[in-house]
Amino acid sequence: MTGRWLSIIGIGEDGLSGLTAAARTLLDAADVLIGGERHLAMIPDDGRERHTWPTPMQILIDDIARFRGRPTAVLASGDPMCFGVGKHLAKRVPADELTIVPAPSAFSLAAARLTWSLPDTTCFTLHGRPVETLACHVYPGAKLLMLAHGRQTPGEVSAWLKSHGFGNSEMTALAHMGSDKEARFDGSADNWAHDVPDLNTLAVTCIAGPEASWLPRSAGLPDEAFEHDGKMTKRETRALAIARLMPHPGALLWDIGAGCGSVSVEWLRAAPHGQAIALEPVAERRAFAARNAAALGVPHCDIRNARAPEDLADLPTPDAVFIGGGLAAETVEPAIAALKPGGRLVAHAVTLESEAVLLAAHADHGGDLVRLSVDRVAPIGPYHGWRPAMPVTQWAWVKAGGLPGDGA
Repeated sequence: MTGRWLSIIGIGEDGLSGLTAAARTLLDAADVLIGGERHLAMIPDDGRERHTWPTPMQILIDDIARFRGRPTAVLASGDPMCFGVGKHLAKRVPADELTIVPAPSAFSLAAARLTWSLPDTTCFTLHGRPVETLACHVYPGAKLLMLAHGRQTPGEVSAWLKSHGFGNSEMTALAHMGSDKEARFDGSADNWAHDVPDLNTLAVTCIAGPEASWLPRSAGLPDEAFEHDGKMTKRETRALAIARLMPHPGALLWDIGAGCGSVSVEWLRAAPHGQAIALEPVAERRAFAARNAAALGVPHCDIRNARAPEDLADLPTPDAVFIGGGLAAETVEPAIAALKPGGRLVAHAVTLESEAVLLAAHADHGGDLVRLSVDRVAPIGPYHGWRPAMPVTQWAWVKAGGLPGDGA
């Protein structure tokens, strides 16, 4: 039995003096030390084997098992399991070979400085992520704590807030928390002009101006929120599709015939840590989808030049499948086969030919078949009347293991 050979030790700006007795014991017992240059510099050179994180860090994470059986200590900032290296190492090392000793996270320290309640605060990172990630989190009155990518992050955040009508929002950048170099910078998005250190945590209280522009994470974003060529799943039918697909944290969606990506984007906004693979063979529409995903706060949407059914075979197993474009019988059956037990499939048809595919699928598999019709007010000369949109036939099906009474 190897035992707990790998220790991941959280360390703050106060260095070794801030470690608990247990953390110091594990650090002193280690034969191998791993960390960033800043962290390793806190430990006097005593001849032990040292490894600085390479670029990218994943190189050493993937190779961490070569130290198995030797007492090894990884130094990480704050809480290693809060947007830290702990998550990645825990995927490589069995839990019974691992010891994690956290220090207070940057979020905990910032909340203490600001007297904010963490459960009432949205915490996320902008490290390695575009500032447009804010689109998922900003709304009137929101309190945000974010890990900055660098000294430029507060300026980028202030510019984004101003451009979306949140220029009155209060901003605070906190740097080197817990050390004798601790610094605090306060201002508003409208007048932010501070030069802050690279390592900073940014706090924002969102204050909406009269022209504020923001979008909820609930389904049914306006069609105008998306760049498209007219061929897209429209707002009302999209909202009903998302409701049937039931996005949830960590779940994976296949969006077949994704078009401008509206369903994938809504899925990701509604499912924290979720994934979406958007399959779209038309290059112009893939470009729409990429820009929509970035602008609406989900740049991690996986957009692929692919067709169904030929490109479905090697995809990871989905929790849900949406078929919006290119509906055909040869697409439905592989999607059904690929779904996890309890997985959900929703398909839309507009033409008689594609509706026939859904009628056949319903006859073979059951599920719910619904005709959706939307009328909108439009001018008729000097008057107004109802102008119907093309009806959409929706088939919703749940693989065995789904919710009772849900049409499985």
